[in-house]
Amino acid sequence: MKKIRKAILTGGGRGTRLHPVTTTINKHLLPLANKPMIFHAIEKVVEAGVTHIYINTNPGEIELQKHIGDGGHWGVNITFFEQTGGPQGIAHVVKQAEKFIGKEPFIFYLSDNILLGSVKNMVEDFEQSDVDCMLALSEVPDPERFGVPIFHEDGKTLMDVWEKPHNPPNNFAVTGIYIYGPNIFFGAFDNIEKSARGEYEISSIHSHFIKTGKKVGYKEITGWWKDTGKPEDLLIANRLLLEHIHENDFLRHKHVENIANIEGKVHIGRGTQIGENVTIKGPVIIGENCVLENCTILPHTTIGSGCEIKHATIKHSIILDNATISCHLTIDNSIIGKSAQLIEKQPPQEKQAHRMILGDKTVIEL
Repeated sequence: MKKIRKAILTGGGRGTRLHPVTTTINKHLLPLANKPMIFHAIEKVVEAGVTHIYINTNPGEIELQKHIGDGGHWGVNITFFEQTGGPQGIAHVVKQAEKFIGKEPFIFYLSDNILLGSVKNMVEDFEQSDVDCMLALSEVPDPERFGVPIFHEDGKTLMDVWEKPHNPPNNFAVTGIYIYGPNIFFGAFDNIEKSARGEYEISSIHSHFIKTGKKVGYKEITGWWKDTGKPEDLLIANRLLLEHIHENDFLRHKHVENIANIEGKVHIGRGTQIGENVTIKGPVIIGENCVLENCTILPHTTIGSGCEIKHATIKHSIILDNATISCHLTIDNSIIGKSAQLIEKQPPQEKQAHRMILGDKTVIEL
């Protein structure tokens, strides 16, 4: 049996599709359900039995290390390594971790993939099978954005994997969760070339496996999976994670309940002050040391620590740490960056919903 004890997680890249929010914060540290995105990936592989995790970073990166630490929080060992030579594709990320992986089997997990289910069953299936590689598949409405599995006419056997095809032959995507057997990946990497995009594609690795007689298996993801490449993807992931969290994990201080109108699953962090005329309808997570007055917080909203919210109505939004919102606005489907300020100079003539994606330290007066 080939036991999986090592995992490579992605922590690099620039997250340009999430600008301006990611101009000053690593994409993988963006909070989903008030937890850095990469923490969800770490928890998934730890649950599956991984004891050693290797995370690639951009050159000069220090924020990931500060937030994640050495892995002691999860009872594992975490090592960081820089992605040198600029962006050359995710297959190149794995190649740079060769000295850590050696000839052992491993999981490669793209940390911007959010999965509600577990990868434990996938790992167990791989360990008990005779396949050399196992891919996680998910049915999606836009397979042209991903690697797409090409099946034999029997509809089951993998014949190839195409990267971002213009006319996908099916609606399945190869998600960012891959398992490789011992001493297989790095030999394949040495036999692939960069794509037209100038990158070493992970699909080229899998295609090479199939064409050279390696056994490539797959498992369809049960439950929900999302690649959080766009702002709307982050908001959907945030909503589904909030809905998925068990009611027992939502905590709030009892003295708050007598002041505010609170319904449903609501977590209120320590030190947060809830003033009068506040309505909160869960699922909602509010961080520590916040101040809320005369405002309404509606479902699928997360508010980071140190925020001040007054007069506004907020729903289905992600508010990052230390943001200030003090205005008579209805904010919906929005991402507000760290230390951003929405300040009302004078009351508006009529209420109107606004959609916003704001970078860190933005100041808007309305």
